[in-house]
Amino acid sequence: MMRVSVCQLNARDDRSQNLAVARGLLDRAAAAGADLAILPEYVDYLGRAEGAPKPEPIDGEFAAFFAGAARELGIWVHAGSFHETGPDGDRTYNTSLIFNPTGERVALYRKIHLYDVEIAGRVSYQESRTVAPGGEIVVADVAGVPTGLSICYDLRFPELYRQLAIAGAKVIVVPAAFMMHTGRDHWEILLRARAIENQCYVVAAGQIGDHEPNRTCFGRSMVIDPWGTVIAQAPDAVGVVTADLDLDRLETIRRELPSLANRRL
Repeated sequence: MMRVSVCQLNARDDRSQNLAVARGLLDRAAAAGADLAILPEYVDYLGRAEGAPKPEPIDGEFAAFFAGAARELGIWVHAGSFHETGPDGDRTYNTSLIFNPTGERVALYRKIHLYDVEIAGRVSYQESRTVAPGGEIVVADVAGVPTGLSICYDLRFPELYRQLAIAGAKVIVVPAAFMMHTGRDHWEILLRARAIENQCYVVAAGQIGDHEPNRTCFGRSMVIDPWGTVIAQAPDAVGVVTADLDLDRLETIRRELPSLANRRL
């Protein structure tokens, strides 16, 4: 068994407050006995671009904060994602960091797929204007469990998740800030599809509620088993939900319905 907690957050335009709330959620996860706690995308800041804090390197204050939390609580911490210093003056990276219970950073993933979307009268968002894509597929050893990393919009690209499964992932994490109008129709369906087709646990931590300017995130953080069953789901509020991942059940599903073993492409 591996116990995971998904932490649902409403990050706004106050970085210090966002981090304080995130730490409180990690405290609750640790109290629930979690081996691994997962925070959402952009834990550090969700607000107007002109008010955004300066991007940080991977060994900056953001990393130090969550390394300290992991060490003090004695749990694995997936710190959602943050605005990492990018390759040039115009773009950051959207980056996830994982820390082990001693506070050591053991994995880094930069979001590969960028959210460039135009929906007339509803949303106009070009993430690639301010964010550079990553290029590395990452499977990390988390408490002895191969864990694939992804972020938000990556969820719509099944080829990434298949590559994570081929690389050995048994758990795939999805920190996200899914918008309300897409989340209510697509979030759960996509998460369950990725779990079923790759016979993995999918653990998704989302932002919830309103964020400036004029953005509302869907929330509904959840944990899904390799059969596609939702085994835990957060209500529409900031909080923590915890579930046990039965890795023996995963192996049974892969053995009895060996779709990964039977693939020909």
